[in-house]
Amino acid sequence: MTEETKKVAQEKMEKSLLALQNELKKIRTGRAQVSMLDNIRVNYYGNMSPLNQVAAISCPDAKSFLIAPWEGSILKEIESSIVKSDIGMTPMNDGKVIRLKVPDLTEERRKDLVKQTKKIVEEARVAVRMARRDANEETKKALKDKQISEDEAKKSETEIQKLTDEYIKKVDAISDEKEKSILTI
Repeated sequence: MTEETKKVAQEKMEKSLLALQNELKKIRTGRAQVSMLDNIRVNYYGNMSPLNQVAAISCPDAKSFLIAPWEGSILKEIESSIVKSDIGMTPMNDGKVIRLKVPDLTEERRKDLVKQTKKIVEEARVAVRMARRDANEETKKALKDKQISEDEAKKSETEIQKLTDEYIKKVDAISDEKEKSILTI
């Protein structure tokens, strides 16, 4: 019973960690990363499709993107989708491909991005703590139903707390790494 509870809690904490990493990929640093364009959707024959499914996206250097559509006819659609999105980059269309320059981040913008990062990180911490709470409630319910002894319940709560501390450290490490990359010029 307690091993299963611990395993479920660990899976929830792992999902929280993955969600955090995916959210932080969307926050742009001073460098071009293909994941920065993940939220852009393009009208492709009446369907809203992710940009990476209608075009090849590459980073020829650290400060720019090169977007080559699979079909030349959707170049204008891609361009208008980029303009409508709030990524803060202006597309340059040469008739065959679209180029995007990643603007340099101002000090104020960097601080805003760090605040945004901290908010996302706190949500991940809360998710980890919620997994701990759920596991502890499951343990208390098992104790109340006399499925486990008090010693097993105490041991389970201690193990769950250790697991929680471990995942909070991982969240903090990911946070520190992201903040460092945002603040690095």
